[in-house]
Parts: sequence; structure tokens; C-alpha cells
Amino acid sequence: MFKGRAPSASSHEGLREQERLTSALVVRQLPPWHEYLRKRQVKSPKVYIRDSGLLHSLLDIRDRRDLLGHPKSGASWEGFAMNQVFAQHVVQPQESYFWATHAGAELDLLVVRRRKRIGFEFKRSSAPELSKSMQIAVKDLRLKHLYVVFPGTEQYKLHAKVTALPLSSLAQARL
Repeated sequence: MFKGRAPSASSHEGLREQERLTSALVVRQLPPWHEYLRKRQVKSPKVYIRDSGLLHSLLDIRDRRDLLGHPKSGASWEGFAMNQVFAQHVVQPQESYFWATHAGAELDLLVVRRRKRIGFEFKRSSAPELSKSMQIAVKDLRLKHLYVVFPGTEQYKLHAKVTALPLSSLAQARL
């Protein structure tokens, strides 16, 4: 976690502040999923600001044009769409994770519910495609299904276990 350095007072203060913000529901911390896969996996949590309006204010994003041109536009979409999954499917903190390897494979959200593993990727693209990272996640994590949530209008299959799912159709995801 500290990459070989002794923790400093400022890092402890930062962790305490992060915990306070999590408790106050300002941020969401997703713990990493890790299991023995013979791959180096990321072990630190991922942190999201829950309120996209607050995020946009902090980034000085004032309108749609600012948002679409901002380098954090994809991260904003990821956080917003993830919050919709949590709300519409009543995902509990103890059943939600993210997964990433040091080689670059990743999964934005892994929901483990009743021994089923369902994955979510959030893409701002209007027509997402199947990526190598998605294929690795489906295989290595033994996902029952992977949903690629995007801002389009038409649902379509990317693979036998991978569906491109418009945000407006999120309720159709089977958890």
C-alpha cells in the first residue's frame, strides 16, 4: 500500500479523511477482488465521488460541452453509471468489488451475489466493442455475465457472455 516506505503522518491523515468521506456517503470505496490466478493483481481500493454534480463542480465543469471535452469525462460516466447499478439493483457494499491486474486487465465493477459473479464495464462510447480486457475478465473471474453499460439506445451481444447494455435498459441486467 505504501510501496516500501514507512507511512507518514500525512498518509494516515489522508486515509482517515477518506474513511470519513466514505462514512458520510460522499465517496464510495470499492475494494479489490483478488484470488489466486497466477497474476499480479491490484490490492488497493478504488474511490469514486458519488455525486456527479459535486465532481463536476470540483473539476469546474459547467455545461455539457465542458463535460464532453474534459479528460475526466469517462471517469464521470463510470461513477454515474455505477451509482445507477447500485441503486437499481440494490447492490450492497459487501457484494461489490473491482478487479485489475498489473498487466492492464480490469473490470470496473464485480458483483458477487448468491455465488454468481456478474461483471460491469462502463464505457462512454456510443458503440462499445469487446476488448481483450473484457475477455480476460470473463475467463479469469469465471463471470456468469458481463454487461458493458453505455449511453446508447440499442442492446446487443458482444460475446456469448457479454452484452452491451444501454444505461436506460439497466433494469434488464440479471443479477
